Formats: sequence, C-alpha cells, structure tokens
Amino acid sequence: MNIKSNVDPSELAKFSELAHRWWDPQSEFRPLHEINPLRLSWIEDFISLSGLQVLDVGCGGGILSEAMARAGAHVLGIDLASKSLRVAQLHALEAGVKEVQYRECSVEALAEETPGQYDVVTCMEMLEHVPDFESVVRSCSRLVKPGGWVFFSTLNRNPKSFLFAIVGAEYVLNLLPRGTHEYEKFIKPSELARACRADDLVQQDIRGLSYNPITRRYWVNQDPSVNYWVATQKSVS
Repeated sequence: MNIKSNVDPSELAKFSELAHRWWDPQSEFRPLHEINPLRLSWIEDFISLSGLQVLDVGCGGGILSEAMARAGAHVLGIDLASKSLRVAQLHALEAGVKEVQYRECSVEALAEETPGQYDVVTCMEMLEHVPDFESVVRSCSRLVKPGGWVFFSTLNRNPKSFLFAIVGAEYVLNLLPRGTHEYEKFIKPSELARACRADDLVQQDIRGLSYNPITRRYWVNQDPSVNYWVATQKSVS
C-alpha cells in the first residue's frame, strides 16, 4: 500500500473535531484516561521504560505518550490528526513534560526514514481505525530494534464485541461518541497474530480489558473477546 494512502479521512475528521477535549477526563476520552494507568503498568510488566527510545503510533492527544515520558522514556508520538497533535504539544508544554516530542507523519513514512531506531513501539486503540492494519504492523516491526518490544491494542471482531464495544459503549452507556468504531474494521486475535508472525514479531502475551458499568471500573484479564492487548517482541535473528 502506498505510504500516504493508509488513512481514512473520515477517521481523521472524527478525532480532529474532538481534539480540544482530549485532556478533559470527563469528556468522550474519559475511557482512555481511566485505562491509561492499566496500559502503562502492563507495558512495564515487560520492560522498564526509563532511558529508552519509545515511539507511540497514533498518539492522538498524547495521553499515553506523556505517561511513558513521565516514566523516564524519551518518547516520540506520531499521528496524522494535526489538531490532536497541537493539543498534545500544548499539554506537554504546560505540564512541563520535556521528554516527549510530537510529529505529524504516518508510521509507514517514519519506517522508511528511521528503521530500527526504537526500543519500544506502542500502537494502542489505533489499528481498528486504518484501512490496512497489516501495513501498520509491518511498519512497527521495521521501526523497533531487534529484541525490542511492540505493544498493540485493538478490538476483536465477533458478535459479543459488536454488542459491547458498539451497541453498549456508544449507544447505551454513551462511553464513546456514536460512530467511533466500525465493526468491519475490528481485528480477530488470530489475524493480528498472523500479521505479527509475518513481520518477525513474536507474540509474548495477550490480555483482555473488561468494564463494569455499575462500578465504572476497568480491569485487565485473560479474556480477549472484546478489547484486547498484545505484547510482541522483535526477532533477533
């Protein structure tokens, strides 16, 4: 796929319209704020981020990027939504977080420019928003050093996931704006695993993320049937 073509303009417009609300923990991005400590903790179960070169693909307003920088990493966040990036840059400046930078570019373009430059690559809640998720996986693999880690999170494609992630989250509980997700773009764990294997990423862990609407609590578990996280490591040979 052409480097510049792996983007859905409607997805960019969707997040650009909400860009000013990224750092409002009571906004449409509340779920990201609430799961962010869980995401960071899970990543650090595999590798200490302190002093590492980290790339955050599809960083949006920088919620995870900033958290990893605060954990001691040198972080570059990339995205194609310029409004979201401006919000991320401004927030980092106001918060005094110096070890994070942002850049407007695609992961495919960066992979051509600086292959093998990162100790860790994260790509969270992004794969289900692009036309060709395999292109993103391939580029993430090119960008990470041999032995380095690549972390993905996305949504499973099955009836339960449709019910929970779209009907429940967008229409019943109003956790997310309606139209945030398209079921056809959801990715089965087997499909993601196949793409990772094809690009020398060895899957080391898979976890599920669940939500209780009564207690309004998220937790990590062993059930990848809806939201799931995958930890992979780049082959050394």
